[in-house]
Amino acid sequence: MTIAEHYDILAPKLTNWLVATGSSVEQARDLTQATFLKLWSMREKLRDSDIAVSALIFTIARNLRKNEVRDGRRLVFTDDIPSDATIAQPAPPPSDGAYLRRRISDALAKLPAPLREAYTLFQIARLPIAEIARETRTAENLVKVRIHRAKMKLRVFLADLEI
Repeated sequence: MTIAEHYDILAPKLTNWLVATGSSVEQARDLTQATFLKLWSMREKLRDSDIAVSALIFTIARNLRKNEVRDGRRLVFTDDIPSDATIAQPAPPPSDGAYLRRRISDALAKLPAPLREAYTLFQIARLPIAEIARETRTAENLVKVRIHRAKMKLRVFLADLEI
């Protein structure tokens, strides 16, 4: 399979996964492009296995995002926070679904990193359990447990929503 074919299949999944795990849409698109550029530069070393390429793409994207976060750290001084800053009260749910998307995004952000990673790779990126296990270097049973625990925690975090 060519890199263009991999891009057609995996770019939407990768972008969705990046957004679900905390990146903005713009950042996710940039990281997706950077990931496939990196893949293009390594094209001579790629194996023919589609599963191996898929796992490699998600690993590259995760590492690029870690580098971006690490390089973008900034110091925050208390002088930058106004003394009269108040805690905003949650707005009533809008009818366009933005409120639900924000609540789900916030709930995903509350999950511990291993649970969030396993859950989003499974539900958002639609990767099979075996591939997630290879990518995260964990046993398949542990991946299943993490997905189950993530679902249980999300149920608790979103219990007040009537879905």
